[in-house]
Amino acid sequence: MIISAGGTGGHIYPALAIIEKFQEKDPNFEVLYIGTHDRMENEIVPKNGIPYEAIKIYGFSKKKIGRDIQNLGLIVAAYRKCLKIMQEFKPDIVVGVGGYVTMPVVMAAKKLGIKSVIHEQNMYPGKTNKFLSRGVNAVFTTFKDSAKYFPQEVKCIYTGHPCADNVLNLKSASKEALGLNKNKKLVLVTSGSLGSTGLNQKLLEFLNYSNKETYEVLFVTGKNNYEEFIKDKHFSSNIKIIPYLDNMASFFKNCDLVIARSGAGTIIELLTSHTPSILIPSPNVANNHQYYNAKDLKDKNLALLIEEKDLDSKALYAKVKELLNNSKEYLEMQKNLAKYQPVKAGDAIYTNIKEIISNVK
Repeated sequence: MIISAGGTGGHIYPALAIIEKFQEKDPNFEVLYIGTHDRMENEIVPKNGIPYEAIKIYGFSKKKIGRDIQNLGLIVAAYRKCLKIMQEFKPDIVVGVGGYVTMPVVMAAKKLGIKSVIHEQNMYPGKTNKFLSRGVNAVFTTFKDSAKYFPQEVKCIYTGHPCADNVLNLKSASKEALGLNKNKKLVLVTSGSLGSTGLNQKLLEFLNYSNKETYEVLFVTGKNNYEEFIKDKHFSSNIKIIPYLDNMASFFKNCDLVIARSGAGTIIELLTSHTPSILIPSPNVANNHQYYNAKDLKDKNLALLIEEKDLDSKALYAKVKELLNNSKEYLEMQKNLAKYQPVKAGDAIYTNIKEIISNVK
C-alpha cells in the first residue's frame, strides 16, 4: 500500500490507524507513506517506523498569488516523483486520507492504472477529495450521509472513522488524578489541542458565571493560549484550567457534558464515548466542514449546536445548568447516544480494500 495524508492530525492519525489495522491483519503487509516536506506528518510518520517519502507541495491561498503560481510547477514535479515512486514500489492500492498532498499521489495512481481509494473524515468533503472522487475505485466515509455531497456516479462506502476503534478500547480517565471531585458533575471545555484565542475569550465569561456552581469545569485552553489565559486571573475552586489533556477521549467517558469544536476526531470521540455535548464549530476551516459535522449530530438529537457568531456566555451558562439538571433535552441526548454503535471502521476499511484489490476488473 501507498498511503498519503497530510497537514493536520485530523488526516494523519486516521492514516496511521489504517496502517496499524493492516499490520495487525497481514504479516506480509508493506506500506510506504507519501507526505509533505514541511508539515506534521514529516515528523510523526517516520517516528512510527513507517517508510516515508516527502514531496514538496503547498496548499493554494488567495493571499499568496506568487506562491500559488510556483505551486503549479511543484504539483507537476510532485506528480512525476509519485509516478517514479509507484513504478518502483508497485503498490496494489493507493489510499488518500485527506489534505492537498494526496492530489498528485492519487492522480499518479490513476495514470498508472493502480487501484485507489480515499477516506473522507468530515461530513462535507474537502476540495481535494471532491476533485479526486471521480477517479478512484471507492470513497470511504465517516458519516453515513456524506455520500450526498459527492457526485452521483461516485461509489461511496460508509466505513466510519478509522480512529473509532481506539476510542472503544480506552478506559475512563480518573477525575481524581486531576484533583477533581468524583461525586460532582463535570463539564469539560476544549477548543482543540492548540486552542482558539477568540473562543477562549468568549468562554471566559461563561467561567465567571459558573463561579461557585455545584458542578465542576475542566477548561482546556490549548497549548498556545494557556499562559495568556490565566495571566492576572483568579478562578474559584470548582474551575480547573489546564493547557492540554492527553487522551481526551478517555476523559470524555467521565464527563457529564462537553463543550467543544466539531472536528471529525472530536465528533467520533464524543459519539463513541456516548458523551452529551454542545458543539461550537470553528468558522475558520475549509468549506465550513465543522458546521456540517455538528449539524449532522444536532439533526439526530445527539448534540446541541451553537455557531460561534451566536455564542452568548450568559445563555450558554443557563443552557449548561438546564442540561445538568437532567432536562428533557439532555435525557433525549443520552438516550440517543446510548443507541449509537460505531462501525468497526478498521475492519470495514481492511475488508473493502482487500475486495477492491482482488477484483480484476
